[in-house]
Amino acid sequence: MLLTRNVVFEGTLRAVIIVGKVKSTEKPSLSDRLRSLGVKVGALEIPAATGDVRFPIDSVMTGTFAANPLGETFIHEEHFDADYHHGLAPIKLQASLDMLAAWAADARLSDLPIETFAFLDTETSGLSGGTGTYAFLIGAGHFVNGEFSLRQFFMRDPSEEPALLEGLGQFLASAKVLVTFNGKAFDAPLLATRYTLHAIPIPFKDFAHLDLLPLARRLWRDRLESRALKHLEENILLAPRTVQEVPGYEIPYLYFDYLRDGDARPLKGVFYHNAMDVVAMAALLSHMARMLEDPFHESIEHGLDVIALAKLYEDLGQWDTAARLFERGLEKGIAEESFGETVHRLSVLQKRRGDFDEAVRLWEEAAGKGHIYAFIELAKYYEHRERDVKSALKWTKAAQRQIEKSDLPAYARKHWMDELTHRRQRLDSKVEK
Repeated sequence: MLLTRNVVFEGTLRAVIIVGKVKSTEKPSLSDRLRSLGVKVGALEIPAATGDVRFPIDSVMTGTFAANPLGETFIHEEHFDADYHHGLAPIKLQASLDMLAAWAADARLSDLPIETFAFLDTETSGLSGGTGTYAFLIGAGHFVNGEFSLRQFFMRDPSEEPALLEGLGQFLASAKVLVTFNGKAFDAPLLATRYTLHAIPIPFKDFAHLDLLPLARRLWRDRLESRALKHLEENILLAPRTVQEVPGYEIPYLYFDYLRDGDARPLKGVFYHNAMDVVAMAALLSHMARMLEDPFHESIEHGLDVIALAKLYEDLGQWDTAARLFERGLEKGIAEESFGETVHRLSVLQKRRGDFDEAVRLWEEAAGKGHIYAFIELAKYYEHRERDVKSALKWTKAAQRQIEKSDLPAYARKHWMDELTHRRQRLDSKVEK
């Protein structure tokens, strides 16, 4: 059998092979595939690197080989003091989680102490998340006596997976909350699958699960082009990574190379990438909690950040706070494309609160900027609430003039003109009567 060097990760390790006349119809196991590439399944049998120079993981990363009932796994540890800051954000939680718990609809997040929170991130053999994908490096952190303790569990080859999972389970024994970034969609289901395949109880099965990605989208989707964790580090926490950083898409290939040649040196960047993901999650949680606890804090400088908080508070039914935040966001100044939608949402909120004087002021401000919806809201207000048909007709005509001089697409122009024509006919009829 001849073997090419092309390797593709699509949830499982695959090798592009050229075989002779006889083809096997039996699907090879992961161990068979690795053996076909010259990789031994036993950790002690990993082939030496070229030139008989080997660089095992313990020569590259400090750590220990921890034994448990299911075998042995390599563990690297790091510790961060209580006063450590990841960029602008302290790693230690300094704010209440009450609002965050309300947003997540899970009271356990505010009831449980931060020491029961476990921050977790995985590096895997692929991105599909199927049964053929496994986590070869798992970073897990928690707070102990004020400092943040990080452990990274690494398996030297697939045969050590049960030991790695058991080691992680021991780490999670004292935890009650899982904190991840996109973990509800990827990390947690992947690990649950691996535990199930090895008939090991899932240690986080009954945990509260706080996934920070959905909240990041709520807070920064209108301001940032990406809500990836690394992008949030750079643009929100102001904590760029060092040259040790390895792009996430390269990580499966680096691990596969390690399985083939036993050279762990390129994995140092993978450990750094994983460690920074875990640390960034802790700092991001601290930053988010402070934003939600005190949305008027002077450190929240960008208008769109304030608007995002206003929307979140509005959705939680805290309308008075939401209205003040909308006003504060508008005062800070936002782009024209966001202004109309913000004023519209605030004006509707003011109507719900019964504050029509403020709603009218906002509509008039928006109309002065040419926003058609504001003309129509004013026409509705004067017709139905004030019973002032002449003022309603005035705003309707003004809206028609605004549309005529606008550069709206044909479909949008037709939509607004059809509504306004119908409204004007009704108002003209009332005026005649």
